[in-house]
This record gives sequence, structure tokens and C-alpha cells, in this order.
Amino acid sequence: MRPAPTILHLDMDAFYASAEQASKPSLRGKAVVVGGLGPRGVVATASYEARKLGVHSAMPTAQARRLAPNAAYLVPRFSLYRTVSDQVMELLGRLSPLVEPLSLDEAFVDLEAGGTADDSASARATGEGLRAAIRAVTGLSGSVGLAGSKMLAKIASEEAKPDGLFVIEPGTERELLAPMSVRILPGVGPATGDHLRRAGMTTVHDLAEAGEAELVRLVGKAHGHGLYRMALGLDDRPVVAERDAKSVSVEDTFDVDLHDRVRVRAEVERLAVRCVERLRGADRSGRTVVLKVRRYDFSTLTRSETLRGPTDDPTVVREAAGRLLESVDTTGGVRLLGVGVTGLADYTQEDLFAQAADARELAQRAQEHRAPVEEDGGEEAAPEPDAATAELLAARRWPAGHDVRHEEHGHGWVQGSGIGRVTVRFEEPWSAPGRVLTFRIDDPLLLPAEPLPLVREAPDYSSWPASLPKSRSDAESSGGGASSP
Repeated sequence: MRPAPTILHLDMDAFYASAEQASKPSLRGKAVVVGGLGPRGVVATASYEARKLGVHSAMPTAQARRLAPNAAYLVPRFSLYRTVSDQVMELLGRLSPLVEPLSLDEAFVDLEAGGTADDSASARATGEGLRAAIRAVTGLSGSVGLAGSKMLAKIASEEAKPDGLFVIEPGTERELLAPMSVRILPGVGPATGDHLRRAGMTTVHDLAEAGEAELVRLVGKAHGHGLYRMALGLDDRPVVAERDAKSVSVEDTFDVDLHDRVRVRAEVERLAVRCVERLRGADRSGRTVVLKVRRYDFSTLTRSETLRGPTDDPTVVREAAGRLLESVDTTGGVRLLGVGVTGLADYTQEDLFAQAADARELAQRAQEHRAPVEEDGGEEAAPEPDAATAELLAARRWPAGHDVRHEEHGHGWVQGSGIGRVTVRFEEPWSAPGRVLTFRIDDPLLLPAEPLPLVREAPDYSSWPASLPKSRSDAESSGGGASSP
């Protein structure tokens, strides 16, 4: 533990959904859901407006549609999210050489190592300066937590949400943590939380009062020791800038065993997307996809598939994980699922299994409706595709929310597609809400486009953060103020 709150945790607010709202003026202030839109789709991120309606990440999209039928449902645009993430991480790198990214939208920063803070006032000033810089450069908001350890800094950023800053002063940790749920502590998932609840422990105070010996008895030696230290607010983990990771993985333990095969498949796909987020956040790709399944009887099975080359494509990883799931018997119930990628590399290579399969399917369906060429060189009229084929072609070529450009109408985004038509709203991040037009899916003037920057002319932050105060006296003279939450 440090004597000053010089470890910073940044968490961008509803990152994917906020980026979509910033990109699309007509969606600002409205419910937006980003994720898979198919029958097995899962919500990746929901805007705060959608969250008020009960929608949250990891929820099946079909359930989200029932809760928020009028929300905008969009397919993720990872190229945009990665660009914005790079901008944010570049700002963090200016604060310290010790930046530990956790995903595209989340990172720890050691302010002391960068000389940008050495006490509460200067740490607060740095945090506020970072939030202002992120807003100016990306147009988005981020929540900042400051504390003397990584665990507490992450808890502080949760307390700061949305769009705020929260400081946990050294010496106040136990008082702050005492009434909080045990689930706030790292490593306490639904299963462990339920186990502790049955033992009469629901708050962090309960854990501290129980004592180390009792926690070791309940959850085992390794976990019990760590859990007791965390309950006391103790965490000595350093911020690690570079990790020579051999794999990237995510996993979830479920409160109740999963028996529904469709739900299991949806959870695997959601975990695959989360895994790719971490993979991209580490600037890596991987060649082998690993599926982990812990069944109702605590037996654990792992399956793996090695691709032809490294990838960081969420579709490739998701489909590989889905294929692996087909070889696992889950009829008795599943208590834990995990998806990982190993064989890491610093470059990517298109996977020919999943993506070529998509291309073959599209080509085959399109061939069925291609006009045959007559012997005299003439061409018969092409038959209209059936509704299912048109829906497939439109969904694959024109994903909802993705960028397009029309030769006459300019830049826009896909509101929806199907039955041979695609509906586009023409607007830019810095324009007023635009008009909506509908085209045939094969309109030659309408083409896919790259995302536009969220801020038209970002300010120059090349000299930042040289002007930030480095000490209490500097912070107070510049109006930094007190450091209470």
C-alpha cells in the first residue's frame, strides 16, 4: 500500500455504445445496444439510457429487444473502438511509463513512476486533467479512480461512474470497504459469493470480522489468505507495463448451472468477444483457440483448435469456440465456461476456416440468383431472391451501424437491411441528425466506408501533461482543491 493515491484506474464509460452515440448524432440521448444481432447474439455494451430499461452486457440480445424494443441495435465496429483506444492509451502513456492496459477501454497507471503525482492533491489534478484531455481528444467520457493500490483504484473508478473521479485516501480503506458487497473484491465471482453468503458473509466487513483462519477453511488456503488481505484493503500488486503473456483468456462462473444448450452457446460467444478485446488491447493475435468447460460435477474439460495463422478477428475466435463446444457434452449442466487464445504473435493472418466459409455461403446463395448467360450472348433477367436469401446478403454486406458512403448523399450509417433493401441515415459526428433514405442492396453508388473520427479537429496535446501540478503546493495554487471524493 502506498501513502498517497498515486495509482490511477481509468474505465471508459459504456465505451462501445458511447462511441456509437458520439459517431451518430441521431442516437445521442437514446438507448443504444451494441452486440450480436442474430438469434444467438449477446449484448456487448449498452448505453446508460438502455441500462435504465434493464439491458446490460452479457444479456442475450433477444431478451434485450423485449426490454428495449425501441433501442438502436448495432453491430460492433472494432476498427473505430481500436482507434479511440489508441488515442486514450497514448494520453495515458504521457502520464507514466507504467501503463497496464486491461482491455480497449480500461487501464492502470502508476502516476508516481511518471512523476506526475506524489500526493492526493496532485493525483486529483492529474486525474481531472486526464478526463478533460480524453474528452477533448475523443469526445468521450471516462471515469477515474485514484488510490494507493490497484484493487482500490478499480473500486474507486466504479464509484466514480459515470463520468466522474473518486479518490480513496490512504487510511480510509477499511471504512469505505466495510459496507460493500463481497462481490466487489477481485476473484469473488457468483459461485464464491454465494458460498460466502451461505456462511453468513455478505459484506467486506463480514470477511474482515471472520478472520483469516475461517476464510481459509471456507474457500481454501490460497484463496483464503488473499481474500482476507483484500478485506483489510491490502494489495501490493505493482502496475506492470509489459507482459510476456503466453495466452489471453476470460472465464465466468455461473450462479446456477446452465442446462440450456442455446444459452451455453451464447455465453461461449460472449466470452470469445471479450477474449478478443483483451487480445487486441495487448496488441497481440493468437493461433490456437481454447475452450474450457467445468461441468456440474466439477469435472473440467478443455478443447482446442489451431488455426492456419494468428488472428484477432472476433468472428474467427467465436466460430472456433462454437465448433469446440459441439464436441462437449453439457447435458448435465455447466457451472463455468472459459475461452482463451494461445500461440500469441504480434501480427494477424486471416483465418480461412470461418471467413472462407462465410464467403462460400454468400457466393453459393448469390450464384443461385445470378442471371444465366444465353448462347447468343444475351442475358436473362435475374430472378428476385427469396426473402431469406435477401436477408442473408443484406446482413452480411450491410451490418447495422456500420459506415457507408453514397456518391450523391455523402457519409452515413446503416440503420437496417433486408428483403433486398438497405436503409441509411446520412450524418457525420459533427453534423446535425441527418435524413434517412432507402436503397437497393446492390445500388452501385452506395459503398462501405471507414469510420470517421469522433472529433473533427482534436486539440494538440503533444506537450501535455507538462502543465499539470506535481505537488500539493502546485495543485493548490492552480485550484486543485481538496482530495476528498
